[in-house]
Amino acid sequence: MQQCGPSSPSCSTSDRLPLCSLNTAARGSETSAEPQKREPADLSRMRPIVIFYGFYLLCFVLGVACVVCVCLWNSKWRGGFAWDGSSLQFNWHPVLMVTGLVVLYGNGAVLYRIPLTWGQNKLPWKLLHAALMLLALVLSIVGLCAVFDFHNAQNTPNLYSIHSWIGIAATALFAMQWVAGMAGFLLPCSPISLRKRLKPMHVWLGGSILTLSIAACISGINEKLFFVLKGINMTQPYSALPPEALLGNSLGVLIVAFGLVVLKILSTREWQRPDSRPEDMAYTPLLQEENE
Repeated sequence: MQQCGPSSPSCSTSDRLPLCSLNTAARGSETSAEPQKREPADLSRMRPIVIFYGFYLLCFVLGVACVVCVCLWNSKWRGGFAWDGSSLQFNWHPVLMVTGLVVLYGNGAVLYRIPLTWGQNKLPWKLLHAALMLLALVLSIVGLCAVFDFHNAQNTPNLYSIHSWIGIAATALFAMQWVAGMAGFLLPCSPISLRKRLKPMHVWLGGSILTLSIAACISGINEKLFFVLKGINMTQPYSALPPEALLGNSLGVLIVAFGLVVLKILSTREWQRPDSRPEDMAYTPLLQEENE
């Protein structure tokens, strides 16, 4: 009986085909299995990003709704805007405070969470973050000037309500937060040790300021509705829930919802910028950063 060795000519091609076909099939199955193994991992990496953009879209829509509602309330039911010491000047106060201290502030706070900003030079995003916060602060200060000027023109006492106390506290902390952020994170002379110590406080205080701002806006809306809806001069009382009361209450609900979405985005670890996590604390001053 003739045996077939590895190099024996008597071994026909057909004798080797089954083994070759088995090897080919095995390799093909391994190759086809690789994408199947990678696909769940890819999906697991994409899921947090997709969820984030869903929350970010909700944040944007709620912010726009807050601005529209507060402008509609003060233009349609409160008579519009002016800067003459009358009640029309007061109408600037809720519009500017909601727009600046809540909506712009919240959008500036979640800027670093946008995955589009990851893996890029951080300098433009730092400058955009600082610019948004500065604009929010300026609007808030102008809003305070509007109400103080109105009170002085009407001989009304200032800073007597819990609403005014919380609002002043939020704005003052916001101003200190912006100055500290500028000195600690934007100046090239800022030491790394200072930035490492300042970072957790900056993040915590940012969320606290937003919470105070929401509390000030909610209490201010409620206070204003109680003042203007007393059931006199052909108006319905607040307890009857006239259309103005419904709009004011809806504005308060929108502000709370906006704040909750922003705080959710800020508190979710998966949505933090990779180089902003606690294990990656090797920061360098702004003007010394290299392009990524």
